[in-house]
Amino acid sequence: MGIQKRLVGSYFVVICLTVLILEIILNFSVRYYYFHNIEQTLMNQAELSASFYQQYFSDEDLEEQSDRLLKGFASHSDAQVQIINAEGRLLQDSNGIEGDFAMTDNMDVQAAIKGQPGSWKGEDPVTEEAIFTVSYPLQAKGNIVGEVRFITSLTETIHTVNQIAVLLIGVGLLVIGIVTLLGLLLSWTITRSIKDLKQAADQMSDGDFSIRVQKRYQDELGSLADTLNMMASRISKSEQLKNDFIASVSHELRTPLTSIKGWVITLKAGGESNQALFHDGLDIIESESDRLTHMVDELLDFSKLDNGRIAIHLTTVDLTELLQHIGRQLTPRATRQGILLEVKIEENLPVLQADENRVKQVMINLIDNSLKFTCSSGRILITAHTVPGKVVITVEDTGSGIAEADLENVRRKFYKGDQQASGSGLGLSISEQIITLHHGELRISSTLGKGTIVQFDLPI
Repeated sequence: MGIQKRLVGSYFVVICLTVLILEIILNFSVRYYYFHNIEQTLMNQAELSASFYQQYFSDEDLEEQSDRLLKGFASHSDAQVQIINAEGRLLQDSNGIEGDFAMTDNMDVQAAIKGQPGSWKGEDPVTEEAIFTVSYPLQAKGNIVGEVRFITSLTETIHTVNQIAVLLIGVGLLVIGIVTLLGLLLSWTITRSIKDLKQAADQMSDGDFSIRVQKRYQDELGSLADTLNMMASRISKSEQLKNDFIASVSHELRTPLTSIKGWVITLKAGGESNQALFHDGLDIIESESDRLTHMVDELLDFSKLDNGRIAIHLTTVDLTELLQHIGRQLTPRATRQGILLEVKIEENLPVLQADENRVKQVMINLIDNSLKFTCSSGRILITAHTVPGKVVITVEDTGSGIAEADLENVRRKFYKGDQQASGSGLGLSISEQIITLHHGELRISSTLGKGTIVQFDLPI
């Protein structure tokens, strides 16, 4: 069963139960109101008649004065009035019923004979119409000498109550119809958005990330549409970055392979006769092989980090010695490029618990980036200092810098701000994950044309 059917069905059941309960309560209240008013009216009239008798006729014989009493009682009421003696026999009736017959079969009459007001609702045995009766005892000198009985037809009252009941039922059905239509409309607005989301998700599952969901309302489903659109946009960008990465890596791999193959062909063609050429060729082959190895290692590291299969191995690390060693290792390359590489380390740096090889990998990657983008006569400065609870390491250069638009993305996998630059675009992404595994943080700030500052911290 679809969501729309379940929603409408739920609304329909709830409103039907609500209307049914209200109908029962309202109909009961209307019936009680009308019948209770009739009872109170008759009871008041009967009580007033009994008081009148006790005040003015208590010394008179009830049977002798019954005709006068009947005329007095009936003149102030539209109901049928009866005068009954203490034995429960009918003396007078305002409708002209004659006959000395017993009335003791009626419950209200029995109650009045015992000295208590009584009422009864039922059918008239003669006319078979619904009636309501009230009997009230007549007292003289503290004794029950008879009773006065008021009888009224309920035909009009029942007809009125039934009309009100029909009206209430009609209103209830109208409410059910309106709420059902509103439920259909509401469920349509919800399911329409859900169908849009499902259709877009289906197309995305088929690989089409250009689809965008129309945001129809400012609600949770609208927020979900925004999230889905944002996700599709990011996936599209990631797909583009992946494609660029594949193209870049293919080019990067092809270049050293072409160089290696070319020099192999050159050396086979007679390079041994020229020792200088032979050694240059071997040096280039070695350099290009190292370059290929570095790229493959970078890809393997990224794959392990991305799948959470890499772990760091903590050992005692002398950070001062490590940074000075890295400086000595890369100084010859910097000198060849005409770049000044300096290492300035705070004295008495604490010994850290870290993965020395991974920290070294991060540092070489950061310095390598600086060397790539710093021109001749530029400067690269490596510093390290302590702050409470950690050591902060900084690599600062005077290179070309990073554009503000690229600064937020340079740490993303496969991203290369300068598409002409060599490399896989994974170095910073791998470095950041390594620092994160050490419970540190990597930060980058840069000004285009002035240089870049990269900092990361390691806990003490």
